[in-house]
Amino acid sequence: MKIAEKWFQRRQVDDQITLLWEPYVDPLLRCNIWHVRGGQRDLLVDTGMGICSLKDEMRDLLGKPIIALATHTHLDHMGSMYEFDTRVVHRLEGQILEQPPAVSLNTRDWPRDFVASIEDSGYPLKNEELISAYPRDGFDPRTFHTPSAVPTWLVEEGSVIDLGQRQFEVLHLPGHSPGSIGLWEAKTGTLFSGDAIYDGPLLDTLEGCDIKQYLQTMERLRSLPVTVIHGGHDPSFGRERLIQITTEYIQRRTT
Repeated sequence: MKIAEKWFQRRQVDDQITLLWEPYVDPLLRCNIWHVRGGQRDLLVDTGMGICSLKDEMRDLLGKPIIALATHTHLDHMGSMYEFDTRVVHRLEGQILEQPPAVSLNTRDWPRDFVASIEDSGYPLKNEELISAYPRDGFDPRTFHTPSAVPTWLVEEGSVIDLGQRQFEVLHLPGHSPGSIGLWEAKTGTLFSGDAIYDGPLLDTLEGCDIKQYLQTMERLRSLPVTVIHGGHDPSFGRERLIQITTEYIQRRTT
């Protein structure tokens, strides 16, 4: 396996938002990492796998105090939370952030029926290893463990993340996980949605998923006057695509 020269890539979305991602991670686990500039402090929405230091990668972006928020506690979204002083998660998932389960990055260690369910959901697992390069010599994807991070702020529906100049309301959007949250900025119609919704195969059969709650979340999302959604995976999209995704999901799970 080759050694990656640079683990992260990034793209400037606008003058306040930077998108970072891990190109050598399989699409199943390739999380969108959003850095949002504020007036008094910055926001980091999800932190990737934790395989390499996200904080080191972001040194040039860290001019202000930063709030690191996990939209939920699947391993691809909380890996580098431990690197930041302010660590935010929904109260239903704080214990998981502090005590992450061990998950091998080699699908040979996964139950066969679980692999089949992932592939049936739309993610073909072409390679047994879920990374296509190693970050360093001696890295073992089968023994890698998500670093523990003690939450410093347990949020719930209606909590406000105030950056100064930008304020985001926490929306509880369960279904993909019990404590899945989104961040809603009504002034601009911007939603950071985590894995509650994104423009790709939505997973609702994992442990902790609840299809009934997911349907309720989809109905709620349809009512939001969104301008843009920045999801936990895949490209950002607008209200027209939101309506298409939610309609397709509701039809698929109610017929």
